[in-house]
Amino acid sequence: MALATKQYPQPAGPAEAGLRVGIDLGGTKTEIAVLDAAGKFLLRRRAETPRGDYRATVATIVRLLAAAEQSVGSRCTVGIGIPGAISPATGRVMNANSEWLNGQRLQENLEEALARPVRIQNDANCLAVSEATDGAAAGAHCVLGVILGTGVGAGICIGGQVLTGRNAIAGEWGHNPLPSQPGSLAEATGPRCWCGRIGCIEAWLSGPAVARDFALHDSQARAPHGTIDAREVCRLADQGDADATRAVERWLDRLARGLAGVINILDPDVIVVGGGLSNAAVVYRELPRRWGTHVFSDRVDTVIVPAAHGDSSGVRGAAWLW
Repeated sequence: MALATKQYPQPAGPAEAGLRVGIDLGGTKTEIAVLDAAGKFLLRRRAETPRGDYRATVATIVRLLAAAEQSVGSRCTVGIGIPGAISPATGRVMNANSEWLNGQRLQENLEEALARPVRIQNDANCLAVSEATDGAAAGAHCVLGVILGTGVGAGICIGGQVLTGRNAIAGEWGHNPLPSQPGSLAEATGPRCWCGRIGCIEAWLSGPAVARDFALHDSQARAPHGTIDAREVCRLADQGDADATRAVERWLDRLARGLAGVINILDPDVIVVGGGLSNAAVVYRELPRRWGTHVFSDRVDTVIVPAAHGDSSGVRGAAWLW
């Protein structure tokens, strides 16, 4: 389906300037950045993502790119990170928690509107590429880039190249069942995930899941309507609040089991963590002490670190797709 999008004049300057545009299409914000050949930011801008409106989402990307290229005076390559993937079977978006993108021919529509090829990858793949290229995992052969935020996902980078997989789902650990804790009746039936399955890792480990778990066990009934988010739960735990501390303990235990299952299959050199919960220092202190019980090895040398580029990793990784 062709979309009616405003056509913008082409920017002055050569297309061969070596400039790359990265676009991070988030559920609430869309960020665009222009990087030079050395990975230095020349421009960064953000706009509201038109939630629920596919046509307006495409138009927003077209508008942001046109303005960025006019500013830098050059036509750029374009890479885009999305919270989903392009189906190899249909060419349409699938598995996006920004559900208005699902079933749409995003790559085809953007290539027509922008008059150039566009590379699109899952946002977690972009995180992995960014951090493996010149971030916290630079030089590592096998990198797992994990997102812990509103959603839970991961991207895999092998030898500096993103691993998409035959079905474009490599790294989608968030929609596997949480490995059970022996003897735990509390996890016998898990919460329902947005994808429709019961007990997905994402439904246990995402930011909203942490907040929900805290609210269910909050002896003081401080969050009856979800008024406390995961960052606040972590802050309360740091201050010694007993209910928050227990919620964080349950989250860490589940996170250790979830990541141990990935280590058993992929055995990465480095796990890089991004997303809102990546700022919780307890993750890097506690997980190496907890996951050994669940990893099928006599020792675990896997390193876990926060993303060096923080919130910039996604948009940088999208630019590095070229």
